[in-house]
Amino acid sequence: MDYKKKFVEIFNKNISREGSSDIIDWLIKTDFFTAPASAKYHCAKTSGLVEHSVCVYEVMRSKHFKDGDSEETFAICALLHDVCKTNFYTVKSRNVKNDVTGVWQKLPFYAIDDVFPYGHGEKSVFLIERFMRLTIEEAMAIRWHMGGFDESVKGGSFSLSLAYERFPVAVKLFLSDMESTYLIEKGTSEVAR
Repeated sequence: MDYKKKFVEIFNKNISREGSSDIIDWLIKTDFFTAPASAKYHCAKTSGLVEHSVCVYEVMRSKHFKDGDSEETFAICALLHDVCKTNFYTVKSRNVKNDVTGVWQKLPFYAIDDVFPYGHGEKSVFLIERFMRLTIEEAMAIRWHMGGFDESVKGGSFSLSLAYERFPVAVKLFLSDMESTYLIEKGTSEVAR
């Protein structure tokens, strides 16, 4: 599947907010459409990030969309929740011993090179809002899409519970992200763990 084409199609069909064309233009100039979604766990491969974004949208739309929900909000949250991973990974290589032949070989891997260490969800919100205004519900959903994996939650913050209690789309995005990552995209990485 051409995930870039699918992403742009979903984006253009559902998102018409002022600044939406600017964010697409910016994404094209970054590595968003060629970057991996992770260093080794899910979609750690070329174009894994856009594949993951489309997958999250499809899960979120098919399982969690209810009467009264906004198509635009669902598309924004699912498609853009991980823009923090643009220009975030770099390809390096390491020596790994082949268990069968006993020969050492150089294998590529993804390394994190975070030149703008602003957090995860909050970085995505910041980057999106450089081009397009988010509603409070969208900002909360994107900010807290990592759930208990978020560093501030690990540090003891209770804001996640408040966000989930007040903004149902935040819960819907979190559930869709987890299902995509751990169930649908399991085994999609092209690098050794």
